[in-house]
Amino acid sequence: MAKVAAKKKKIEEEFIGKKNIYLFLIGLVTIAIGFIIMAQPPVNGFLSRTLAPIILVIAYLIIIPLSITLKKKPIQNEKTGD
Repeated sequence: MAKVAAKKKKIEEEFIGKKNIYLFLIGLVTIAIGFIIMAQPPVNGFLSRTLAPIILVIAYLIIIPLSITLKKKPIQNEKTGD
């Protein structure tokens, strides 16, 4: 029973790392900030029409996909030949 739980935990750790979770949370915070900025008056101002969409595009098209596709680099055990 313990072996199955350890194996399942190892598979989850390989699939979702801390870096992925932190990057995803940064993406969610960035999305929230973008929508908050978009809601600020005036509607035709720089924040609502220019800055907020740029922030949202960066969050949706760069940060969130990176958090999903980013993988750990495999550890390579190289034997040094002296």
